[in-house]
Amino acid sequence: MEPLSGKHTGDPTDNRSDIRDFLTSRRAKLAPERVGLPTSGRRRVPGLRREEVAALAGVSTEWYTRLEKGHIGGVSESVLEAVAQALLLNEDERTYLLDLARAARPARRGSPRRKDVKIPSAVQWMVDSMTMAPAFVRNGRLDIVASNALCRALYSPMFDSDTTADRGCANFARYFFLDPGSADFFVDWEEGARATVAVLRAEAGREPHDRALRELVGELSTLSPDFRTMWASHDVRIRHEGVKRLDHPDVGRLEMTFRSLNLPLPQQAVHDLIIYTAEPGTPAEERLKLLASWTAPQTSLTEQIRSGG
Repeated sequence: MEPLSGKHTGDPTDNRSDIRDFLTSRRAKLAPERVGLPTSGRRRVPGLRREEVAALAGVSTEWYTRLEKGHIGGVSESVLEAVAQALLLNEDERTYLLDLARAARPARRGSPRRKDVKIPSAVQWMVDSMTMAPAFVRNGRLDIVASNALCRALYSPMFDSDTTADRGCANFARYFFLDPGSADFFVDWEEGARATVAVLRAEAGREPHDRALRELVGELSTLSPDFRTMWASHDVRIRHEGVKRLDHPDVGRLEMTFRSLNLPLPQQAVHDLIIYTAEPGTPAEERLKLLASWTAPQTSLTEQIRSGG
């Protein structure tokens, strides 16, 4: 099964089905009253009609129909912006539409963007220095490519999962959808799963040449009905941050805030630095401190004196 674009031609830039499904799904979700159109009269399909979107975007119905069939490669960015505005796309959805358009254009000469870059030692040192905050670096496929000790303790069920052992790398998407234990670990499993799929969908639009991403999506689509359903919704999210609630097997319930920070790396690879914190004075902070105490390196008094501690 190959759920990404190009499944018939073998060309990852032949993304007409992605364009078609994305635009039709956004149109179906948009109620007429949200854009000031009358709601009277029978509608055969939910959401807006093609001619209504065309009128809102200032283009002909024939032109918009052609666009919705996936013919997007030669369309100007200004026209795509008008379509995005007509469909009330949010910033992430707008970016995704522009990414799909760029992917549909003839490729320029040059090597594809590299995805598997080596994390610089300085980045690993920075992550390791955060002893009281779980921190990790993830790539666009949601592989954890660098982490500190507290992160590995916090996410021990994922690091110890067969989905990690089989691949040698912890991956949020594989853990969510291929390890049944994830439903017990993530308190808000469905919300987190949908966000995970939306991040992968956005990455697929940005990086249509990433073979490893295509293989990951194909694997999850084959093995997980939940993933197939969520992938078909065409929701996108560029960055995932907010509140995470976990039921940790050793310290119990944890509620933490997490932030995603862009981490520029060589070869223009897309990576995020994710940092978790617990609200001061809460049970979650005490439990996080307990985890941190278990991961802290143990030094003898003699070693502390020698080091000036």
